[in-house]
Amino acid sequence: MTPAAPPPLAGAKLAAVAFALAVGTFMQVLDATIANVSLPTIAGNIGVSPDESTWIVTAFAVAQGISVPLTGWLMGRFGVVRVFVWSVLLFTLASFLCGVAWSLSSLVAFRVLQGAVSGPMMPGSQALLISVFPPHKRSTALGIWSMTTLVGPIMGPLLGGYISDNLHWSRIFLINVPVGLACAGVCWRGLRDRETPTRKLPVDGVGFALLVVWVGSLQIMLDLGKTADWFHATHIVVLALVAAIGFVAWLIWELTDANPSVDLRLYRNRNFAIGGLVFCLGHAVFFANVLLFPLWLQTQMGYTATLAGLVAAPSGMVAVLLTPLVARLSGKVDNRLIATVAFLAFMASYFVRSQFTTSASLWVFTFPMLLQGAGMSCFFLGMLTISLDRIPPEKLPSASGVSSFSRIIAGSFAASITTTLWDRREALHQARLAEAVGREPPVLAAIEALQGLGLSAAQATAAVYRQLVNQSYLLATTDLFWLSAMLSGALIALLWTTRRPAAQDAPAAAD
Repeated sequence: MTPAAPPPLAGAKLAAVAFALAVGTFMQVLDATIANVSLPTIAGNIGVSPDESTWIVTAFAVAQGISVPLTGWLMGRFGVVRVFVWSVLLFTLASFLCGVAWSLSSLVAFRVLQGAVSGPMMPGSQALLISVFPPHKRSTALGIWSMTTLVGPIMGPLLGGYISDNLHWSRIFLINVPVGLACAGVCWRGLRDRETPTRKLPVDGVGFALLVVWVGSLQIMLDLGKTADWFHATHIVVLALVAAIGFVAWLIWELTDANPSVDLRLYRNRNFAIGGLVFCLGHAVFFANVLLFPLWLQTQMGYTATLAGLVAAPSGMVAVLLTPLVARLSGKVDNRLIATVAFLAFMASYFVRSQFTTSASLWVFTFPMLLQGAGMSCFFLGMLTISLDRIPPEKLPSASGVSSFSRIIAGSFAASITTTLWDRREALHQARLAEAVGREPPVLAAIEALQGLGLSAAQATAAVYRQLVNQSYLLATTDLFWLSAMLSGALIALLWTTRRPAAQDAPAAAD
C-alpha cells in the first residue's frame, strides 16, 4: 500500500521553505547566464580570445542538460529531498572551485562539474514546491518557480556586469558559497521529515552513456565548427558522425529499454510533446538573445559590463511585477492565451531590436527589454502548465526532468548556432559594404580628413575600417533579431495545436 503523502506546509515554515527552494532555483539559473556579460573580462584576464571564452557558458549548459535525465532515477533511489540538498551542496563546492580557477581549461572543467551536479536542482525544486503547497494553490507554486527561472537570466548579466567592472570576476562564482550553504540548511531542516519513498531502481547506464556521447559530440562540433571551417575539417566531420549515430542509437535504446534514463514514452501525451517542443524552441530563441545582446553591446558598442547589465535589468523588474498576476489568471483562463501573449511580447521585443542603429540611446536599447519582461512573466508559467497537463503525479518528477533537459540542451545549442550565424552574417555584410563603399569619394574624403587631424594613412584607414566592421556587426545583429521575431510568431501557430489544459484543481490523468 502506497503511504499517504504528507500534508502541505503552512505559515512561516511554508514561507521559509518556499523561499529557500526559490533561492536554490534562482542560484542555479543565475549561474547559467551570469558569465555572459563577463566573458570579455574573463577572456582578457586569463589570456584567451572571446570565441574561446564562450566555452564557459556552453560547457555549463551541456553538462547540466546531460545530468538532468538522471534526476528521476536519483530521486526515486535516494529521495527528492536528499537529492536536492546534496545537489545544492555540490553546486556550492563547484562554484568555489570556479572562483579559484587559474586558467581557461581549469575554469571550463569546473564549470562542467558545476553544471553536472546542478541537474537535479531545477526539477527538484519544482517538484518540492508543488508538494508543499495545497493542491488548489498549484498555480501559486508554479508562479514562484517561474518567477525565479525568469528573473535569473536577467539578474545574471546585471550582477555579473557589476562584479566584472568593480571586483574580480571570480566573485561571480564565489557569491554562491554562503547562499548555497544557507539554502541547503533551510531545505534540509524544513523537509527532511517529508522525504519521498525510496526504492532500488536499475540505472540505465547504456542510455546515459549514449546521451553523453551524442550531446557532447554535437556541442563540441557546434563550438569548434565556426573556427575550423566546419565540414572542411576532418575532426568536425567525425564529431558530426558520432553525434548522428549516437543519437539514433540512444533513441532506439530509450524506446526499448524497460527503465530508460529519459522516458521518451511521456511524449505520447500530446501536450507534453507539442507543448514541450514549443517550450524548447521558445527558450532557445530567448537564451540565444540573452547571450547575443550584451555581447554585441560590449564588443561593438563600447558598453561596460555594468551598462550592458543595466539595459537588461528593467526586463526582470517587469517580469517580477507581472508574474503574480499571471499566476492568478492561470487557473481562470486558457493557458494557451497566456503563452500566446508571451510570444507576441517576445516577437514585438525582437522586432523593435531589429531596428537598432549604432547611434541609439540607452533608452532605445532598454525599451524592448520591457516588452521582453512582459513576455517572460507569461512564458514559463503558461508553457509549464501546457506541457505538464494530464501528467500523472507519480511521473511528474520524470516529466519535469525531461522538460528541463530538452530546454537546457536546446538553449545551449542555440547559443552556439547564434554566435556562428552572427560571425557569418558579419563577414557577409562586411564584404558587401567594402565592395559598395571601398572606393567611394566620401570614404576617401574621410580618410583624408583624418590624416589632416594628424593620423597616418594607415591609422586613418584603420579608423574607417573599424566603422565598417561596426556597421557590419550591427546588420548581423539586427538580422538575428528579425529572425527571432519571425520564429516567435511561427511558434504561436504551433502552440495552438495543443489542447486546452485541464483545470488546475482537476485530477491529473494519463492520456
